[in-house]
Amino acid sequence: MLDAILLGLIEGLTEFLPISSTGHLLIAEHWLGRRSDLFNVIVQAGAILAVTLVYRERLRELATGWNKPELRDYSIKLFVAFLVTAVLGLLAKKLGAELPETTRPIAAALIVGGLIIFIVEGWAKRQPIRDLVTWKLAFAVGAAQVIAGSFPGTSRSAAAIFVAMLAGLTNRKLAAEFAFMVGIPTMFAASAYELLKLAMHGQLQSEAWGELAAGFAVAAVTGFVAVKWLLRYVAGHSFILFAWYRIALGAVLLILLG
Repeated sequence: MLDAILLGLIEGLTEFLPISSTGHLLIAEHWLGRRSDLFNVIVQAGAILAVTLVYRERLRELATGWNKPELRDYSIKLFVAFLVTAVLGLLAKKLGAELPETTRPIAAALIVGGLIIFIVEGWAKRQPIRDLVTWKLAFAVGAAQVIAGSFPGTSRSAAAIFVAMLAGLTNRKLAAEFAFMVGIPTMFAASAYELLKLAMHGQLQSEAWGELAAGFAVAAVTGFVAVKWLLRYVAGHSFILFAWYRIALGAVLLILLG
């Protein structure tokens, strides 16, 4: 139960920060012991619920504001980004793409991702602040989520945020909002797909449901806190802090791995 709570805490804190929740879970499970696929799906669902609650008013506004051109345009671009992710994600599954479960690739991806953050932030500082979500941005964010999902340690939220910034959305808070809003249907769909697959293979009966519930609840609460904090933080700061964290963690992992 304590392991389940700890993993739920890690998932909630890292799912929407640009530091890779999948990478952190795989690292933690390397020492705590591998959990079932169902457990990982359930704790991820807790984090998705958290960001849905954070953006509940924005989601309600988009759902009821189709008569307003700017809201309708934003909603359509969100849907296009989700559609690109879904189509490319299913294609990747059909081609047999699987996440590696060893720690060394995660360490390398953490370091490379940190260096990319430095590059993107250096570029963004020389650009004017832009708030426009373009079609190019929607397609790019959709594709970025699939690419990141194939490499643990990359971070889906990081890929979506920084691709959005490179595509012209240099307002960091709005870039994070678009990335998170695309992530809501994407991750709900991915979790539902994995649950259906596990159910069809009869892998739902032997689970410790108390541990699943604890991991889900902790991920939801900590995810809510993490997203609220991140949105306040990036309103006045860059993402450089996360670049240093990624590089430091990746270096420590490589040292531990010898």
